[in-house]
Amino acid sequence: MRLKAALLLTALVAATAASSARANNPAGQDLTGTLKKVKDTGALTIGYRDASVPFSYLDGSQKPVGYAYEICLKVADAVKAHLKLDKLDVRLNPVTSATRIPLIANGTIDLECGSTTNNADRQRQAAFTNTHFLTATRFVAKKEKGLDKTDDLKGRTVVSTSGTTNIRQINEINAARGLGMRILPAKDHAEGFLMMETGRADAFVMDDVLLAALVAGSKTPEAYTISSEAQSRPEPYGIMLRKDDAPFKAVVDAATAALYKSPEGKALYDKWFTQPIPPRGINLKLPMSEAMQKVFASPSDSADPAAY
Repeated sequence: MRLKAALLLTALVAATAASSARANNPAGQDLTGTLKKVKDTGALTIGYRDASVPFSYLDGSQKPVGYAYEICLKVADAVKAHLKLDKLDVRLNPVTSATRIPLIANGTIDLECGSTTNNADRQRQAAFTNTHFLTATRFVAKKEKGLDKTDDLKGRTVVSTSGTTNIRQINEINAARGLGMRILPAKDHAEGFLMMETGRADAFVMDDVLLAALVAGSKTPEAYTISSEAQSRPEPYGIMLRKDDAPFKAVVDAATAALYKSPEGKALYDKWFTQPIPPRGINLKLPMSEAMQKVFASPSDSADPAAY
């Protein structure tokens, strides 16, 4: 009888522990990867950019704001709900074009919320959730220089932001066409625009939406022109997360898909692209394109430009 009682007690304790584990784990499975990290620490770390207007940048109070940043906050809410946490500490960590992938890979940040292109090369190093914007590489120059097409840059000094797909693309174009450009790296978008603005470079090559934001925020927007010819096909932006972490990606994908397909997603887009934004009230005047409407109606994390 004592042996039976002991066995019964052991079984009861095991059942109680299993029940408790299920209660603390909504998926009914052992947590792994980022979800386990967040559950154990009670914190999720967001990597933000300081000058990627309007996606992720610092406002007049030096606090992160932006379209991608708000999407990341929505994701944090979804993670909190998924893990049934009473409280989630959202920590903020600044990143640059050069540091964003290493900081994702080494676990310093859990989500990278900026203007990061989702492409095949980067998918070997990180994962991406559903596309939140489509862009293309172009260049900005002073109108007085009369630069509009790629071939107009022959023999010119050009700047692009270090660690971006844009600087790789313009280097490839330079080599393929034998244009003889002198291509300089800038530490961030603000420095790249300043180099063009002050004459240290003839043109600044970057994603067209970021160029539009920099022009709109400049002292003399009418003094600049963005090239009519793109140096790339349409490219998707996505929130970046760690590679090979399927459970966490499933939560993030579900959260972003629900947001984009809802009226709230369209309202969030309009807030940052068609209305005055902080801190100076500039308006990018970029209504949602037909391609973006399709992206929001059928969310995708594809890195293939042809998918859009």
